[in-house]
Amino acid sequence: MTIVAMAGGARLVAVSTVLAAGLAACGGGGEQGSGTGPAPPPGGGAPLSDAEAGRFLTQATFGATDADINALKSLGYTRWVDMQVALPASSHQAYLDNRLAQLRITQPTATLNANHFYESFWLQAATAQDQLRQRMKLALSEIFVISLVDPLVDARGAGAYYDMLGANAFGNFRTLLQQVSMHPMMGVYLTHLANQKEDPATGRNPDENYAREVMQLMTIGVNRLNPDGTVVTDGSGVPVPAYTPADISGLARVFTGMSWYSPTPTNNTFFGRNRDPDASVRPMIFYPAFHSTSTKTFLGTTIASADPATELGQALDVIFNHPNVGPFIGRQLIQRLVTSNPSPSYVRRVAAVFDNNGAGVRGDLAAVVRAILFDAEARDMAAVSSSTFGKVREPMIRLVNWMRAFAATSVSGNFLITSTSSSLSLAQSALAAPSVFNFFRPGYVPPNTRLGGAGLNAPEFQIVDEVTVAGYANTIQTAIGTGIGTGADVRSTYQAEVAVADDAAQLADRMNRLLLYGQMSTTLRAHIIECVNSVAIPGAGASQTQIDTARLNRAKLAVYLTMISPEYLVQR
Repeated sequence: MTIVAMAGGARLVAVSTVLAAGLAACGGGGEQGSGTGPAPPPGGGAPLSDAEAGRFLTQATFGATDADINALKSLGYTRWVDMQVALPASSHQAYLDNRLAQLRITQPTATLNANHFYESFWLQAATAQDQLRQRMKLALSEIFVISLVDPLVDARGAGAYYDMLGANAFGNFRTLLQQVSMHPMMGVYLTHLANQKEDPATGRNPDENYAREVMQLMTIGVNRLNPDGTVVTDGSGVPVPAYTPADISGLARVFTGMSWYSPTPTNNTFFGRNRDPDASVRPMIFYPAFHSTSTKTFLGTTIASADPATELGQALDVIFNHPNVGPFIGRQLIQRLVTSNPSPSYVRRVAAVFDNNGAGVRGDLAAVVRAILFDAEARDMAAVSSSTFGKVREPMIRLVNWMRAFAATSVSGNFLITSTSSSLSLAQSALAAPSVFNFFRPGYVPPNTRLGGAGLNAPEFQIVDEVTVAGYANTIQTAIGTGIGTGADVRSTYQAEVAVADDAAQLADRMNRLLLYGQMSTTLRAHIIECVNSVAIPGAGASQTQIDTARLNRAKLAVYLTMISPEYLVQR
């Protein structure tokens, strides 16, 4: 059954209402928030409130649970993050290998496809203990984009790539950059796998795709940046480019001569013939015969080594040490976790930690994550009532939030949720962006909106329109009502919610704690109470089944009304 008794205006929310309210609420800019510097050392001082804990977990995980809120209140921010960083990474590749073995018990010729990776994503996102790493993996995957939309990106390779992002989520950015550059799925997606050196006789030049995108999208951006992320301009106010076409051409020569792993490399294996069974999950190897030996000049540096591994290391060192990297990456991670429009001061503080973690180390991502989450601008509870702070929750995150908050389980154990990329669904699936530019651009400004008029960014609004708003509302209604996935495989019994369903006010307060970190407006609370009370609990003479059904419907209705509200859709 689906959710019933949508009384008091609780039917499918009007698209225009959600869009208008979301646009008015989402955003940020200037020096918003009362914080003017790094937050005091987290974990000390007064104990955390439910609201403070819930809000922190909204930024640092795929959604708070009762147990998470209680644990964070007991541990404090610092100890909680330390414990999360120390947790071992879960493995998507291991899941996929086990899943294939399971399939081949009854289908000896079975193969993996994208849906099997999606299963692994939902399983880990919803149930894994290393929630901070899970959230960081998604954030990094939207910067270092590969996509299963490309038929050359296979499911097992995608699992290995996502594992690589997770393994480096709290490591050093320089190591992450190396492993991204050498991963075969990035190699096939941005076409530097089997990239050959220039040949004047035929007019062939190295493929420039990865050389361009590794600078433009993954490290330094298009324009030179100040330490606070603002754009450097010349005397006439024109942005100063961070690189030139000549830089791209010079760097492209570095990314030649890399191709599929093989224990016995030959020209055939370079071109993908006689491929090793693990070639899609092991780093590419160097084939010197195909590597450019010409001088390579880019970003003010010239290298001229005959060794491809040495040249790759030198080139990545140059990119890694570019002053843009800290503010460029820091700002995007803030956008993914906290707010769409961090103040320049916030970006500057995070970039400074990227440049030096306090012990002279550049690129320490664990330190960067701490700087983002512990910053006064992130922790300022006053920001929840600001009209210029926050971000739209990504549709994928909303669905995982539902799974976690309401203890959804998979009947099969495999979280059988196929692609949710349709605009009639979530308009998103993990590792399935439509292009290297992700589902949305970090600098996206919705046209003809109050946000656009204020010059504010709202990245996630690039996948928000009349169709996707209705698609989400319908998808989450089905998930809440009957479950989601093949055969409604993932579903919740709402045990804790049913237990308080006789009292509409308690039910609304539970939604406030789990989904809105204590910030539910009196208007929304009254609306939920009114609608829940419209579902009467049968009195004397009713069967226990009728009473239980009414309680369950009241619980589902409260969840649905909260999860389609603008107050929920915009994370503060």
